[in-house]
Amino acid sequence: MKLDSPDMDFSATPDPLHPDASSFFSLIQQRALPIQQRALSDTASASELTPEATTIIAIVYQGGVLLAGDRRATAGLRIANREIEKVFPADAYSAVGISGAAGVGVEIARMFQLELEHYEKIEGSLLSLGGKANRLATLIKRNLNLAMKGFVVVPLFAGFDTDRGVGRIFSYDGTGGRYEEHNYHQTGSGAVFAKGALKKLWKPGMTRDEAIKLAVEVLLDAADDDAGTGGADLVRGIYPVVATMDKDGYQRVPDEVLADDTDGIVAQRTAFETGARSFRQYQVSEEARISEAEGRVAE
Repeated sequence: MKLDSPDMDFSATPDPLHPDASSFFSLIQQRALPIQQRALSDTASASELTPEATTIIAIVYQGGVLLAGDRRATAGLRIANREIEKVFPADAYSAVGISGAAGVGVEIARMFQLELEHYEKIEGSLLSLGGKANRLATLIKRNLNLAMKGFVVVPLFAGFDTDRGVGRIFSYDGTGGRYEEHNYHQTGSGAVFAKGALKKLWKPGMTRDEAIKLAVEVLLDAADDDAGTGGADLVRGIYPVVATMDKDGYQRVPDEVLADDTDGIVAQRTAFETGARSFRQYQVSEEARISEAEGRVAE
């Protein structure tokens, strides 16, 4: 994890003292204080007021980048929602995934979408990918008061850099710190389990289809160990949100593709477990047969 100093576009970060006309967030700040920050009491519990969104992963593949998130939101030990979407298109070439306080995270994601749309209309051009990452950092920084009360939002931002022709990933901390990641990254309650799977399964030069299958498998692994992460729900037909960004722009992967990948992974793992179980049964039977034979010899 390192700061990407070569292209940090500080000019794209709105100045709260001198609001930029190209910044939608700065304009609305001139006219009203954030109502939610005044309305919430100092003793309000995040788990009582909003569910929490969990595992988000990003994967770089050949010529692009992928962003994926599971569909479960939890409130304490309770499943609050099985179908929440945590990955949103930011613009034509980038996307943002949210983890943490779900309600606040969705609001930040929507504000980020408006911010980039407003800039494009005012300036007549797209922000650089580094500039977009800076704008999101500013929005997270504005949430610091709520974060101190437990409403922490830790997004993951990924997009296709049209200048460099590659996919890039940016992570954040709760104070708005921005860091560029390489190859892959993860955030949320299942991040530690997702990281273990990514370290073993990611490889350079992956194709888009390979990255999609990897994302499905990693989220299945995270869901297997983390109660806050929901894997593919085969009974209800609920699958993760997976989106890719490359020279063709933002594309959401259809559920049919995710269902096929999930079926393949489950079938492979089931066959392995069945084989391992059969081998263990064979070992037990052989041990019993040998023991019985030794007993007869002793007689």
